[in-house]
Amino acid sequence: VRLVESGGGLVQPGESLRLSCAASGFTFSSSAMTWARQAPGKGREWVARIYPDGRTYTAEYVKGRFTVSRDNAKNTVYLQMNSLKPEDTAVYFCAKGELLVNRGQGTQVTVSS
Repeated sequence: VRLVESGGGLVQPGESLRLSCAASGFTFSSSAMTWARQAPGKGREWVARIYPDGRTYTAEYVKGRFTVSRDNAKNTVYLQMNSLKPEDTAVYFCAKGELLVNRGQGTQVTVSS
């Protein structure tokens, strides 16, 4: 299993970012994919999840602002993040399945004015 995140960066409050996670080493189209994050000094928390049939679930603290999607032809899962807030600052990573065992190294998202 190999997962490589990209798309992070430094943005101002209210701006948007789209994260990508390129997957390989497993049957991507058959796997649920999870986005999670870890802020400095805090534990990991899940953000969004998408299942093979397209069902999506989004954590309450980002609902209405973040959207997860997937492109099975590209073995890639995305996280569109709008109206970013300083409290969204964290390392974001994707994971295969519902657990956070098989996950990538993450990409840093910093929201600051």
